[in-house]
Amino acid sequence: MSARPLPPLGPTRRLKLPSQAERTLGNGLTVIAVRRTAVPLVELRLWMPFGRAHLARGHLLAQTMLSGTETMSSVQIAAELQKIGGGLSAGLDPDRLMLSGTGLATGLDRLLEILAEVLTGATYPAEWVATERDRLVDGIQVARSQPAHLARTALLKRIYGRHPYAVQTPEPEQVRAVRPAALRTLHAQRVHPAGAVLVLVGDVRPERALDAAEKALGGWSGDGYATELPPAPPLVSGPLLLVDRPGSVQSSLRLALPAVPRTHPDHAALQLANLIFGGYFSSRWVENIREDKGYTYGPHSLVEHSVAGSLLVAAAEVATEVTAPALLETRYELGRLATVAPTPDELEQARQYALGTLQLGVSTQAGLASLVSAYAGNGLRLDFLSEHAARLARASVDDVAAAAARYLAPARAVTVVLGDAERIADSLGTLTSIETTPVSA
Repeated sequence: MSARPLPPLGPTRRLKLPSQAERTLGNGLTVIAVRRTAVPLVELRLWMPFGRAHLARGHLLAQTMLSGTETMSSVQIAAELQKIGGGLSAGLDPDRLMLSGTGLATGLDRLLEILAEVLTGATYPAEWVATERDRLVDGIQVARSQPAHLARTALLKRIYGRHPYAVQTPEPEQVRAVRPAALRTLHAQRVHPAGAVLVLVGDVRPERALDAAEKALGGWSGDGYATELPPAPPLVSGPLLLVDRPGSVQSSLRLALPAVPRTHPDHAALQLANLIFGGYFSSRWVENIREDKGYTYGPHSLVEHSVAGSLLVAAAEVATEVTAPALLETRYELGRLATVAPTPDELEQARQYALGTLQLGVSTQAGLASLVSAYAGNGLRLDFLSEHAARLARASVDDVAAAAARYLAPARAVTVVLGDAERIADSLGTLTSIETTPVSA
């Protein structure tokens, strides 16, 4: 049976941005409020710069920040949040401490009051810290048994060297050494409003939301100090790093290539080039090593943005016996895109996907809140979304070809393979020079 022709792509809908307002409070906290009335809820995101903090203390602080305040236990905090149909959670990444929450729009004042109490009065009770310390250690040990985590860890060390981004998971013994007093000290040093950004998105009038935030958080202060991350080092390709995991039945391929921040003139064209290479299911890489050759189930590439720099990272898990062929095809597809321009049809499909993803990303309150927060943490505002959509819409085949040639040449890639060196080293050695290291290094 012959394949049925695909229907033509529909017109791209114009990106409509919701109304918003912004205010910087006297304590240095920036508040951004966005009106989105789809459901009677409000989403909250608080970004606080947190780079270069002690890893173990930082991760444990995020896990125990909501464990109690001077006037409320963790159970009471949860009960108060439930009264407004809401919740709060905390997380840490290499750039930020993020508090995320949601609740009924009518409960915004109470949500902000609880947030303020956590920010100014978290007590880090010893019993909770001990419980969460054990849980964090267990999570780290489980992660260290997973090939994807091990490959990511090796890639970061290979890329960043001495930069703070190089190590993003603490050692278990470092976590075990953390005590509540250390968390209270770290909170005093790092949890402060200067440089922080609070985003509120939901069924609220923006000015009303700003007033509520100022009332609840205007008195939040802190004597802590700001930290600045050094710029990320330039990528140095070097030999392939083979991380030996004896007995592994599959290999984890990771390639990192240079990328540019969102504000760079090449960003839109590079995003489209990445989609054509491996950024979505209809990409060349997926078609080659999944659909055509069956080497893997889900290869994927994406541009990762951090405060100190941007990278394009490609990842695939492949059977051990096809490790070298899969890497060969990966480098082939990178080289092909870097030297041969995409077809107009390829570009148009990638463009439609990119623009459609933007529409989907702002179609929910949670998605919009996360996007606004991510942009704000990098000094951007929501109106940048319209600029980016316009750049995607006007990027030409020549623009994408130039970006691919500039950033996707396989010779520029940092390559890490985690697998059974005894079975794959010789075949990989026919493709490139190799440096081997044990998995525990």
